[in-house]
Amino acid sequence: VQLQACGGGLVQAGGSLRLSCTASGRTFSNYVMAWFRQAPGKERECVAVISASGSSTFYADSKKGRFTISRDNAKNTVYLQMNSLKPEDTAVYYCASQLLWKRLSSTTAYEYWGQGTLVTVSS
Repeated sequence: VQLQACGGGLVQAGGSLRLSCTASGRTFSNYVMAWFRQAPGKERECVAVISASGSSTFYADSKKGRFTISRDNAKNTVYLQMNSLKPEDTAVYYCASQLLWKRLSSTTAYEYWGQGTLVTVSS
């Protein structure tokens, strides 16, 4: 699976962004999709995960209520809607995929990764 993330940019605190990740190469609807992020000097962390059908989602605790993951299997695309952004949300955001609904927060569980898109939130 090749993953291409886009939608990052510079936004003021309190603003919103929607990231997109488009997949190609394999059957997108078979894959669990996730968004991770990595801030400078920090480890990559899980943001949100969505099941292959889209019926189940998982969010890291600090992102609940502000971030929404969704997918459109007809478009081979997963989205991350980010609202009420804070400067601490500044990071490179990556999409990733795996076939199983397990170890959702672990980077090692994911087989394929996109190249990342930079989100910068100014105060």
